[in-house]
Amino acid sequence: MQQYSSLPEQNSQIDARPKLLTTIEQLRADLWLEKSLNQLQSRLNDCLLCACNTVTQSPAAQAEIFQTVVNEINTAVDTSHVGFMQFTVAIALLQPHRTFARVCYISRAPFSESQPPLLEVTLTVGKKLPLRLQQTIELKDLQQLENQKIPGAWRLADDAGEVIGWLVIATAPIVSDCEPLIGAQAQLRSQLLARSAKQCTTALIQLKQVLSWQQRYQQLNNSNQELERTNQLKNQFLANTSHEIRTPLSSIIGFTHLLLAQGYEPSRERHQEYLNIIQSSGKHLLALINDILDLSKIEANQLEVQWETVDLPLLCSNVLALVKEKAANKGLRLTLQIDSEITTLVADSLRLKQMLLNLLFNALKFTSKGSVGLQVACQGLFVHFTVWDTGTGISQEDQAQLFDPYFQIANAVGGVEGTGLGLAVTRKLAEIHGGSVKVESEVNHGSRFLLVLPLKKAEEVGEAGGVERVEEAEQAKYSLSDLVATPSSSPEILLVENDLPNGDLMQIYLSKLGYQVTWVKNAAKMWEALRQLEPAVILMDVYLPDGNGLKLVQELRENPQYENIPVIAQTAMAMKGDRETCLAAGVNDYISKPIDLALLARLVAKYSKPPNLIDGK
Repeated sequence: MQQYSSLPEQNSQIDARPKLLTTIEQLRADLWLEKSLNQLQSRLNDCLLCACNTVTQSPAAQAEIFQTVVNEINTAVDTSHVGFMQFTVAIALLQPHRTFARVCYISRAPFSESQPPLLEVTLTVGKKLPLRLQQTIELKDLQQLENQKIPGAWRLADDAGEVIGWLVIATAPIVSDCEPLIGAQAQLRSQLLARSAKQCTTALIQLKQVLSWQQRYQQLNNSNQELERTNQLKNQFLANTSHEIRTPLSSIIGFTHLLLAQGYEPSRERHQEYLNIIQSSGKHLLALINDILDLSKIEANQLEVQWETVDLPLLCSNVLALVKEKAANKGLRLTLQIDSEITTLVADSLRLKQMLLNLLFNALKFTSKGSVGLQVACQGLFVHFTVWDTGTGISQEDQAQLFDPYFQIANAVGGVEGTGLGLAVTRKLAEIHGGSVKVESEVNHGSRFLLVLPLKKAEEVGEAGGVERVEEAEQAKYSLSDLVATPSSSPEILLVENDLPNGDLMQIYLSKLGYQVTWVKNAAKMWEALRQLEPAVILMDVYLPDGNGLKLVQELRENPQYENIPVIAQTAMAMKGDRETCLAAGVNDYISKPIDLALLARLVAKYSKPPNLIDGK
């Protein structure tokens, strides 16, 4: 009876046995193979589950997978074939220059460390490669091992087909009379390692997905935390700003109500006091808005610095005069000390005044008794402005956040004031000037803020951005008599303004200066008025109920009858680029709301003169 073998033809000499025995051996081999692969898959699943449950780094997770593969394969082959062969399973990772691989992971050796057998990989050509940790193997040798009749190496490739490394096995026979069995076992080992290599690469791909998910989760978590922090800052900012706006508004509305109340006739002195309070509160509102706009401009790198030579003693005296009343109300003494050798500084005078006022108001806020002072000294090429106080002081914890936008200290004397933007704006303005701001403070022992600015400008600036300051300087040349229209001239002014209070204000003010003011509230009325008038100047609002003021200006410039009439845009558009937008539309000049009446008078006087006077001829 003819017998058939289930193993390859070349091994038929070891399978000349009863068919039942051959089948049992084949089943045992298959069971061993599947059991070993299942155990390996289970261990790899444990590795992936551990990676899912912990935030881990890719190299560490990959290392665990590689070591698991070599250890599990070693265990599987060792338990099935002890007595015939000693072996080592290793993973050699491809090196950056891709000409060789280095053995980075190696299985536990089943032999004594004192007398290890020679474990080596044998190439078909007879070349023998010892397999040890950190041993290098050339890429061409690995490719030859892969293509041998009984492979000695199996590649590990990612999902893109990129080779990561190689799975390698080295053997050393213990006995030499079992060659047939050794040949059959080599076939099984080849199947085990080939399928193990696939399991390893699949696990690596899954690990990559896990790590990618972890990274996206971490990014999302960080974004959520940042959004939560931003939302808290926004809410805090809105609450602080609401408080600050309502305080001066309360004064404005309250004292206006008193002045308008029937039967209440305050004395002239009291009347003047109420008006001063209303004006002061209005300026405070404007300062709050400017702080917010300044910070947004600075952060967008759009703040314009107007360099000029500043009279330091005069500027410092003016600054202290602005805070004198607040200090007197709290019973505090103000001091000013300036080195006699310091006379001028090249800086933006408006911004320098803003920085010093922010520091002084901050000092007054935290001081209930004693003194607040400003000391100015020269240190080499820099000027040191020191604002000191004898107030409550600032803790180290609060000092770390003091210059952050919207941050406020809760222990201010009289409660929290301001928007929390003053010191943030001050530091950024100092940096723009090439300087810095530092604080030294101790709780209950006062504070010292040091503003350091260079004597000369931090960097050369171009002509762009200096338009407003130059024009204001030019306008300042006009005397009071220049601003008041004479009865013989009485220029006609056409005021196009939608807002009733603003329109009423400008009409009354310009009329008192001697101008004839015709006030219209929309575009249609403007065209009607132009058919009857020959205005010397048009004051144009931008937002009208039936049209856009800038488009109206363009239409005027396209009409030969009106193209030469000077137009001044008076608008609440006060952001970066708004002035340039208005000038590009064809207006002659620009003034932002709230209207500076003195500036309005200078502009109207300038453009209502005959052309030869406007040009300075």
